Order: sequence, then structure tokens, then C-alpha cells
Amino acid sequence: MLGVLTGFAIIATVIGVGYAVGRTDLLGDHGRPVLARLVFFVLAPCLLFTVLADASVGDLFSPLLAVSAGAAVLTFVIHALVAGLAWRRGVSETVVGALSAGYVNANNIGIPVAVYVLGDPAYAAPVVLVQLLVFAPLGLAVLDAQARGRVSLGRLVTQPLRNPIIVGSALGLLVALTGVVVPAPVMEPFRIVGAAAVPLMLIAYGISLHGKRVLQPGSGRQDVVLASALKLVVMPVLAWAGGHALGLSAHDLFVVVALASLPTAQNVFVYAQRYGRGEVLARDTIFVTTLGAAPVLVAVAALLR
Repeated sequence: MLGVLTGFAIIATVIGVGYAVGRTDLLGDHGRPVLARLVFFVLAPCLLFTVLADASVGDLFSPLLAVSAGAAVLTFVIHALVAGLAWRRGVSETVVGALSAGYVNANNIGIPVAVYVLGDPAYAAPVVLVQLLVFAPLGLAVLDAQARGRVSLGRLVTQPLRNPIIVGSALGLLVALTGVVVPAPVMEPFRIVGAAAVPLMLIAYGISLHGKRVLQPGSGRQDVVLASALKLVVMPVLAWAGGHALGLSAHDLFVVVALASLPTAQNVFVYAQRYGRGEVLARDTIFVTTLGAAPVLVAVAALLR
């Protein structure tokens, strides 16, 4: 459990640095949006290209993928039914809320958890794959259509080709599937640039916390509570039930439940910032689930390991 707690402590420290940057107004009024655009268009695509390019095909398409994807989809659907149909939230806010409820932090928290708790960093790769090549394109396509006020079939189909995060992920998957060995002088610049993605993502998030109280009245606390409860409680239970239904071994069941217990990914906040929809919802859900995921992961390990 020390690895889990260490991972969360590191992340909290970097977010704290971002908060200090925001509090001292070091980057001015435009610092946060500039960092967000830099991460979205340059840093994150390089990181995800290298992560997926280094993964083995067997790890990416393991049987655990179906359980993890199924738990996420059911969580998305439950959130959409409550927020979209019962509470009559807008389409963009419903999409951001659904992603906040089921899009897990498989990189900067998932990889440390995979290393220190699950015993193999490759366990996080299938989750990264399905989120970036399936969930993200669908969510971003809807957000893009809502931002433009109209739906174009041609734009909807080609939207993934215009999203740098999805393009970087797809190219990384292509390298993994074909077995192409990218020369070190070619790959190393992508590794160097990509290495800056996670810290700057966390710093941008920390900047966003300055001057804003999490879960303050009028900020949509009801939506944050719904997304956080789905993420921390419902999604792990769905993964456990799905794993049992497919007859996973005790170890594999522990793996899928632990991955489902990860907090909401910083990517969701980046997406919300990019389209100016549901930013407070994404920010507060990330904060709540990041705090809550540590005890949940400890409990999962105690019950299933």
C-alpha cells in the first residue's frame, strides 16, 4: 500500500505547486489556458504515442479489457440517465459529467498503482487504449458538435483525425500492432516532450484551484456528488460483478477492480477547458475522487488481494 500512498503524495505535491503558481499570479491571467492548450495539442499526444508504442499487443487486448470497458460504459450510461434525463442537464455538461464518472486516471496514478500494487505496469495499458481510442473520440466529437452548434457527418467522422491526442494514440497503437522498431533518435524527442505532459497537466489543474472553493454553493455540487459516487463506488462494483460473470481468476479480478477504483483522469479537465463546458464539474470531481481513491484502493486491496 506504500506505493499507492506514495503515488498520491507525489501528485498532491505537484498540484500544490500549481496552486502556488496561481496564488502568486506568476503566469498572469492567460497562464492556465496557455498551459492547457500546450498539453492538449503538443505534450499529451507525444506521451500517449510513446506509452502505446511501448505496450505489447497481448497486454493491450487482454481479457481484462472487456471487463474494464464494460464497467466504464455502464457508468457512463447511469450518469447520462440521471443527469441528462432526470435532471435535464445540457448535452455538453452531461458528457463532461459522464467522463468524470467513468474515465479513470490510468496514466499518472494508474501506472504507479499497476507497478506497486498489481505488480506489472502493463495492466494499465488496455485501459489507456480503450479510453483514448474509443471513449475520448466519442466524447470529444459530441463536445465539438455542441460547440459549433450543428452536427456535420463529415466533421463527425473526421474529428478524430483533427484531434492531436487521438492521432498520437492511434500512431502509438499502429507501432505496437505492426511491431515496427522506431529508431531511438526518432523516439527520444517524443519521450522528452511527452514527459512534460503529466506535471504541466497537474500544475494547470492546481492553478485552477486558486480563488475557487471546491463544492461551493451554486457550483453544481449535486452533479459532482453523483459523478464522484459513481466513480468511487459504483464503477468498482460493476467491475467486480463483470469479472465474476466472466470467471476471471482472483488475481485478474483484483486487477480490474483496482483499475476501476482509480480517480477521474486529468484529461477530463483538459477536455472541459478546451470546449469551455463543465470545467467546475470536472475540476471538483477530480479533486474529490483523487482524495477518495486512496482509501478505496486500500479497501479493495484488503478485500481482494
